[in-house]
Amino acid sequence: MKTDIEIAQAASMRPIAQVAKELGLSEDQIIPYGRYKAKLDHRLAGRGGKQGKLILVTAISPTPAGEGKTTTSVGLADALCALGKKTMLCLREPSLGPVFGVKGGAAGGGYAQVVPMEDINLHFTGDLHAIGAANNLLAAMVDNSVYQGNPLGIDPRRITWKRCVDMNDRQLRFVTDGLGGRVNGIPREDGFDITVASEVMAIFCLATDLADLKARLSRIVVAYTYAGEPVTAGQLGAAGAMAALLKDAFDPNLVQTLENNPAIIHGGPFANIAHGCNSLIATRLSLSLADYVVTEAGFGADLGAEKFLDIKCRAAGLSPNAVVLVATVRALKHHGGCPKAELGEPNLKYLKGGAANLLRHIDNLKNGYGLPVCVAINAFPTDSAEEHAMLREICEGAGVPCALSEVFAKGSEGGRELAEAVLGILREDTRVRYAYPDDACLPQKIEAVCKKVYRAAEVTYAPAAKKSLEEIARMGYGGLPVCIAKTQYSFSDDAALLAAPEGFSMNVRDVRLSAGAGFVVAIMGAIMTMPGLPKKPAAESIDLDENGRITGLF
Repeated sequence: MKTDIEIAQAASMRPIAQVAKELGLSEDQIIPYGRYKAKLDHRLAGRGGKQGKLILVTAISPTPAGEGKTTTSVGLADALCALGKKTMLCLREPSLGPVFGVKGGAAGGGYAQVVPMEDINLHFTGDLHAIGAANNLLAAMVDNSVYQGNPLGIDPRRITWKRCVDMNDRQLRFVTDGLGGRVNGIPREDGFDITVASEVMAIFCLATDLADLKARLSRIVVAYTYAGEPVTAGQLGAAGAMAALLKDAFDPNLVQTLENNPAIIHGGPFANIAHGCNSLIATRLSLSLADYVVTEAGFGADLGAEKFLDIKCRAAGLSPNAVVLVATVRALKHHGGCPKAELGEPNLKYLKGGAANLLRHIDNLKNGYGLPVCVAINAFPTDSAEEHAMLREICEGAGVPCALSEVFAKGSEGGRELAEAVLGILREDTRVRYAYPDDACLPQKIEAVCKKVYRAAEVTYAPAAKKSLEEIARMGYGGLPVCIAKTQYSFSDDAALLAAPEGFSMNVRDVRLSAGAGFVVAIMGAIMTMPGLPKKPAAESIDLDENGRITGLF
């Protein structure tokens, strides 16, 4: 069987100008990056006209067995195109951390991929590098201000802005810098986040235009004075230069699927730490160019979809016309306690036990957020007909349609049933019922997500987190939405609690203000904002041959 990269390298791609032309775009509206990639002028998103329907793809709580959310998104978009629907795929950009780590990229798989796959999963058009450069410019300017006489009165012990790098590097979580004498800076404790978890990435993905981008960058709180007052990037005079670094990156990227259908890939915040969806400008541009837009939110619906709805949709006035919840038989059996070695063997008992995870996500999306839901069973060769039949029966009992998706093996042909099911549930007008109102206080918002979405019995706060919440409210940021950072593997903050746990306690370990992004991050349990590499990182299998051909990339 061919690997993903072998399938992608054998693909026949169309010149990107032709793909753009079929969207109604002229050559002067695209900026080519070679033959098969292009930037689209972000200002096109602001033009009037008919807006397409938005389809959100999310998933059950992820497991090592795999769910295939991006693969399903790509295949669904191709299947809708095959049905004659003018459709745009709208995805996040992959981070180099997972690409070289363990999770893999974000370009789909099998015969449901976006191409050029190697470019997309590696440097692409340089957007993530620009975001990292803007972040680190601000970090340099903070320390320089302290070094050059500290005119803003910054307390070096309360510099909150971290440096970032787009790589899983646990060695950089906590560092001491500025060593080597006064000429080399002021010694202090510091640290790195992965670029996709940075506030600059979140700002990049929520800004509506360049003016809004610069305004949000200006509002970033980087430190506190000795008197306890916030210091912003605007006060440091950094926002203009940061925006200049992000100018070209802010234009969304146009590529294509294996079946030569259009795809916009732009922005890449992690969903277990940040808000986990592509840029707002890319979504709006897609809605102006197509009748149907298929987008995804990272990790399980309790993370990606919750943040997509409670943060992105709230900020942008969007509401999905349909939601697709992706599940696999293997993953649900894992949630049911099935040993890893037995995941490929039919077992209705484990499947029924793990289906509790699926049912909770359905309940949250359908009855909590009030949206039309369809379940996609992402098929694996080891699935049995009896297992598929059980899942269809479970979904029928929950009052939602269920469709088998075989897009990994068959491309658009394998997504026809799913596409027809999605078209069958689409509602013209939907209105998201948010998990919490705008005027709730920050602890109430945190507890609403934890209790209504996760089903926790209680929420506890570390002393430092409680103090931070009080200080954030005192500074006037209490009206912001909350962004929960927690493990993706469980509804709880404990990765070992699978399926649909209840009665558990969640602990807020830390709270961070992201004033520019426009939300407050509550860090739960043991989640890290800088991941580490596994014992055998994927990087060990990636190589380059004498002809410049990349191998081992999935």
